[in-house]
Amino acid sequence: MKTIALIPAAGMGKRMGASVNKQYLLLDGKPVLAHTLELFQRAGFIDEIYVIVPAEEIGYCRIEVVEKFAITKVKKIVAGGAERQNSVLNGLRAIDCNDDDVVLIHDGVRPFVPLKVVERSIDMALVHDGALVAVPVKDTVKVVKDAFVTATPHREALWLAQTPQTFRYRIIRNAHELAEAEGVTVTDDTSLLERTGKKIHVTIGDYRNIKITTPEDLLLAELFLKEGLCG
Repeated sequence: MKTIALIPAAGMGKRMGASVNKQYLLLDGKPVLAHTLELFQRAGFIDEIYVIVPAEEIGYCRIEVVEKFAITKVKKIVAGGAERQNSVLNGLRAIDCNDDDVVLIHDGVRPFVPLKVVERSIDMALVHDGALVAVPVKDTVKVVKDAFVTATPHREALWLAQTPQTFRYRIIRNAHELAEAEGVTVTDDTSLLERTGKKIHVTIGDYRNIKITTPEDLLLAELFLKEGLCG
């Protein structure tokens, strides 16, 4: 059985307000994406890595990230699609594996997920339909419509979804193919399984597993690196 890391990194990073896409922003002199890939490069339980980037960036990613930082587990760099969901499906179609192999899908701009969290998600995906890494909400959440509060959900039932989200290959590939055929769009991969009645096991994540999407996130990431918190 193989365990494969599928890394979507095809975002444009509009909220960052930078001249380059967020996955190539430098963090301690190294692209954010390189930090993320190095995490899986040194994980003994990861066999292969597939990276998804915009088609026009494949050459740049290969030279300036994969080769420059010796990420030897990268088997293929895949062209992304119009949206994240399309990009992930492109990646799933490019993977060379068996139906029961494990695929973990992890954002290319989340370089601080602890490897013990990744390993737990893999263990759970082997015995459930899928595994979601998440953390409990800390703040009170309000439902708002037209600038007025309409509800206050019980905080105990609310969790913040992170990545990786981990599955057997055939389960997540089938869910993505079905969604494309039916024209269904969601914001994360586990949602595709939820709509077909699959059971997703939630495994506790880590609050430092941030997604670097704003300038404030980059400042926090720099602090994490100084404190030696990467991976």
